[in-house]
Amino acid sequence: MDSENDCGFGYDAFRRTCPSHTVLEMLASKWVYLVVCALRKGRLRNGELARKLEGITPKMLTQTLRVLERDGLVRRDIFPVIPPRVEYELTELGQNLAGLLTQIRSWAEQHAPDIKDARARAIADGEGDWAA
Repeated sequence: MDSENDCGFGYDAFRRTCPSHTVLEMLASKWVYLVVCALRKGRLRNGELARKLEGITPKMLTQTLRVLERDGLVRRDIFPVIPPRVEYELTELGQNLAGLLTQIRSWAEQHAPDIKDARARAIADGEGDWAA
């Protein structure tokens, strides 16, 4: 097996049928990414997450939290009070992922001007109409 593709866990994401594709698809969501990063410092309630994540709709936040809970990255605690209080926190697996995602977020924030400049140059040179 090609050493570049051999991760040592019996999975190879470069193979079309590899189960790790579903994990990569989940991680490709910007909201999954941002929710995990937001929960890195501790528990948050739904409203606190909604305020922190500008632009997320209530429906998308609910869907994202359900995916993360299903995949074992987030734990939901419901407190028996009136009205019910629900808090979300990362599991150990989620904390492990958050460390990696925080590094990527830092890289993105640091290099956003470089990417923005490269995009502007590409558009100016007529290489594309994909301004974002």
